Amino acid sequence: MTTLPRLLALGILLAPAASAAQPAEPGRDPRHYDLLEAVSAERIEADIRTLAGFGTRHTLSETESETRGIGAARRWIHAEFTRISEACGNCLEVSFQRTIVPGREGSRIPVDTEVVNVLATLRGATDPDRIVIMSGDIDSRVSDANDFESDSPGANDNASGMAGAIEAARILSRRAGSFAATIILAGLSGEEQGLFGGRHMAEVAVEEGWNIEAVLNNDMIGNIEGVDGVIANNSFRVFSEPTPVTETEEARRRRRVTGGEVDGVSRQVARYVARMTDLYVPNLDAILIYRLDRFGRGGHHRPFNDAGFPGVRIMETHENYTRQHQTLRVEDGIAYGDVIEGVNFDYAARLTGVNVITLAALAWAPAPPANVEIAGAVRPAATLFWDPVESDRLAGYKVYWRETTAPQWTHSRFVGRATEYTFEGLVIDNFLFGVASVSADGNESVISFPSGTRRR
Repeated sequence: MTTLPRLLALGILLAPAASAAQPAEPGRDPRHYDLLEAVSAERIEADIRTLAGFGTRHTLSETESETRGIGAARRWIHAEFTRISEACGNCLEVSFQRTIVPGREGSRIPVDTEVVNVLATLRGATDPDRIVIMSGDIDSRVSDANDFESDSPGANDNASGMAGAIEAARILSRRAGSFAATIILAGLSGEEQGLFGGRHMAEVAVEEGWNIEAVLNNDMIGNIEGVDGVIANNSFRVFSEPTPVTETEEARRRRRVTGGEVDGVSRQVARYVARMTDLYVPNLDAILIYRLDRFGRGGHHRPFNDAGFPGVRIMETHENYTRQHQTLRVEDGIAYGDVIEGVNFDYAARLTGVNVITLAALAWAPAPPANVEIAGAVRPAATLFWDPVESDRLAGYKVYWRETTAPQWTHSRFVGRATEYTFEGLVIDNFLFGVASVSADGNESVISFPSGTRRR
């Protein structure tokens, strides 16, 4: 028999007073289905073939040729972003972002090398200082990390992610003017040599005070045939660090006392990606991987994490190591190399679609609630407090809760424009809590986890 305390513990019952005047929650935003429908596997295939066709995109490769090398690749990406911008009345700010990486003998950058990113920025209409980013990598490599002459098509690693960012620019630019926040589609260079492009962009973001709410780093989104023998196209992985490495000692102390060891800002972005996938994309599961990146390896979200920004890595579930960082060859009957034949374009399109709706939802939503605090020690209730969000798009707020062992948020309640909420019957010790802003069209911000406590 299910008892009242058990129902309360599961979050099934809340205070009668709270439910009696429950405000109406905005529904799903149907525009996301249109965005998903607009993503084209054929265009993504064409872009991947073009990028692979430059022969090599190694960071140290040819820069003067128009047909081969990293220089030709980045100029083509810039031209493609520019063409997309022209189609939307120059709605994108297309630019190169350059830095010189000093050479060091014996390293992957043995000589002074220019590392160049390509950015397409879609400015938000009402809240342009808020920024969400999708990135792919321009460069490629073979078995020898410093071999910049051999053919290195990099079809999946990472022409697939770069093609996804270009396609996202096409889709989202068609709705220019509708987004509150700014969206940046980025092609980052120097990843294989040491994450230099992402590091430079993160440094610029810190210097210029960018307010980055999420970085979606797409690195290999086209392979469905795993080296483990599994062939599957119905899932993908989202890697995220647990808490920011930049948080203060005081923040660590509070976290140790109040919990939230797996509730940093990047982890909330990962959960957001999973939620959008569950809501809008049929037969596709986001697998949350609770670690910064694959074991002993790195990606271009890390420099943003190192600078304190929320960022995750989105990628295929089943990797094939015979197709990664391999010199083109056949050995013992096995074909090695990252070639076009290893890319599933429909799968790359589906993962691109996840990025598109996630970026759109964040850019359509109000800003996340700030200064979230929680109270409830030695009481059979917990209370959340937060600052009001100033936005003409705000419909209200949604509070979330889950058991401490649950990997994702399991329960939620829309509470209107209240800036505090009491969970009667939920003992604070046994649950974790958060709050998100909600727009009138149903788009939500990333969930804000409490950063402080109150006595009450």
